[in-house]
Amino acid sequence: MKKNIKMKKAFYLFLTLLACTTIFKASADEGMWIPLLLGENNEAEMQAMGFNLTAEDIYSINHGSLKDAVVIFGGGCTGEIVSDQGLMLTNHHCGYGSIQRHSSLEHNYLTDGFWANNQQEELSCPGLTCTMLVRMEDVTEKVLEGVEDNMTESEREEVISNNISIIKEEAVEDTHYSALVKSFYYGNKFYLMVNEIFTDVRLVGAPPSNIGKFGGDTDNWMWPRHTGDFSVFRIYVDQDNNPAEYSEDNVPYTPKSFMEISLKGVEKDDFTFVFGYPGRTQEYVSSYAVETITQIENPIRIKIRDKALNIIGNAMNQDELTRLQYSSKYAGIANGWKKWIGENKGIKRLNAIEVKKEYEAEFEKWANSHPETEAMYGGIINRFEEIYSELKTSRRNQTYLFEAGFRPDILRFASSFRNLVEISEVKETDIAEIDEEVQSRINATENHFKNYNADIDTEVFAALFKIYITDLKAADYPAILNDINTKYNGDTEAYANELFRKSIFSSKKKTIDFLKKYKQSKYKKIIKDPAYNLISAIRNHYFQQVLPKVEKYDIELDSLMRLYMRAQMEMDPDGRFYPEANFTLRVGYGKIDDYLPRDAVHYGYFTTLEGIMEKEDPAIFDYVVEDKLKELYSTKDYGRYADKDGSMHVCFTASNHTTGGNSGSPVLNADGQLIGINFDRNWEGTMSDLMYDPDMCRNISIDIRYCLFIIDKFAGATHLIDEMKIIE
Repeated sequence: MKKNIKMKKAFYLFLTLLACTTIFKASADEGMWIPLLLGENNEAEMQAMGFNLTAEDIYSINHGSLKDAVVIFGGGCTGEIVSDQGLMLTNHHCGYGSIQRHSSLEHNYLTDGFWANNQQEELSCPGLTCTMLVRMEDVTEKVLEGVEDNMTESEREEVISNNISIIKEEAVEDTHYSALVKSFYYGNKFYLMVNEIFTDVRLVGAPPSNIGKFGGDTDNWMWPRHTGDFSVFRIYVDQDNNPAEYSEDNVPYTPKSFMEISLKGVEKDDFTFVFGYPGRTQEYVSSYAVETITQIENPIRIKIRDKALNIIGNAMNQDELTRLQYSSKYAGIANGWKKWIGENKGIKRLNAIEVKKEYEAEFEKWANSHPETEAMYGGIINRFEEIYSELKTSRRNQTYLFEAGFRPDILRFASSFRNLVEISEVKETDIAEIDEEVQSRINATENHFKNYNADIDTEVFAALFKIYITDLKAADYPAILNDINTKYNGDTEAYANELFRKSIFSSKKKTIDFLKKYKQSKYKKIIKDPAYNLISAIRNHYFQQVLPKVEKYDIELDSLMRLYMRAQMEMDPDGRFYPEANFTLRVGYGKIDDYLPRDAVHYGYFTTLEGIMEKEDPAIFDYVVEDKLKELYSTKDYGRYADKDGSMHVCFTASNHTTGGNSGSPVLNADGQLIGINFDRNWEGTMSDLMYDPDMCRNISIDIRYCLFIIDKFAGATHLIDEMKIIE
């Protein structure tokens, strides 16, 4: 017993020395908490930090609460409802795809912005959905019913999968809702989410990119920031207020709850919380996992994306149409590229791998200190080391394949014809089914070539495949690529030029002409097409050579992480362990705060319109300032949106724990009023997906007053302001 007490004292001393890391105990500013459990886990702490409401005000199934004003926007962002007519705010970069699809050289809403003068002018966005949580429920016991300790992983998964199917079916019976069950704490807990999905979502307004994307990819992940990163949408429903496909008869959605908006602004140390859908974090993984991510995967991703970005960026700088076509693609590639650079720097600065190794040494001492824990958890760390050592080559090959092999647009486009090939190969397939798929491919072709330039894609293809075949051994990439060496003397440019010349998928005209004359037997031409042939070989290589080796270990890693997570919680029974982000609704709370990124540098917690004028550079697209905005700055015509210091605040930082998926999330004050829209993290804090540092990790938000200022004073869309409930 004395030995155990001494061990506990030593362990807690160890925790104190390493309090900056999340693998032990969450700091007050750290964590992505389940809203259902705020009352028992977080309410008291939140109120001690300044929160003036209750957990019931955030999440309730008995009455309208803030959860009823938060949605998944599209497939990977968050949005918030801000009026009783279904008006919704999210980020400009979240709405970017919809804005781009409505844009042309004649009506370039990316460059010029878009504002509907009334609801009749709002633009339908086919395929765009908003998903709202109706309720959550802990279903762990139901999911694990019938699971035995002596089961294999496949047997366990089969039982769990069957249980989940029953749970989901029962949860939505006789309703229009959908349901999903997600794993938390690496399979130690399970929660049911019942959702309502809205399919008629319309674009209401968006500032020009010189506001909504000011600073562009140059400023992405950086602070100070001056980006008006917001866009406005509206949810439409049928006459009974239920989700419905687009119809002219649909009406604006009446929500159970919508967010009030505060004009009071923010001060340092004000309590704030973010309510949204964080995508993925890996805070509890082993040192060997972090080592693999930061020393093997990230450098490959950075290298390959850097090459693609240089080619696409140069082309965009030379032509307005190319900029319109490729701006969204470029931003998508650049976002991960820059994040991984910052993540690697942060992990190195925190000495994170060594910190985790020290923790693992203490964990092993604890695990081996008693026969019971040794039987359950002994050897976990050693097995992690063995698996990741054996996985290195496969993870390396997988990363090259994803980043280079699957990157060129022509290959992804060609791959989309697989279903047409497969149904055409079956002689008994109904002609109507084939005709339907052909029409689907015609529609997809029109969309694809709207934002495509074959010359750019050819150059990207040649550059990336040069890296692919140079950095890997021939045995590690698809055998078909040996043609580059045998037939083209290693010249990937010649190989690319020939492939693009011969493929029907490099040209809209060739593709459309082929589809319009399509007959069932014509599928053989697709199979023989060089682009389709190549992507098929790459896919086969992945599924036959790469994936089996990765999956073999991933299955065991899943099992090990479930045990390791349970063990960490057993080892520290008083610790507060928030679940990893998994794109479910979460609350992160902290305070408005500045930070010191490096020696002798201090970043304040807010930026102003003056900073936009300081950054202005008409010669650089990312730093062009709109004439109307300059006029408003010159006259200081800020209206009621000015701060008490008289300036126009643009963005602010806080210590809320966020990640991808939190883009567009509402940032709320102690009274639950909207004060900002989350859109980024600081570069120095991007390692927070792997290890959190309370001194350095900051989320970046647009000040809601700047958003309203742009809507009102810049765009003149006062009818939207009138819809909102604004607290002076």
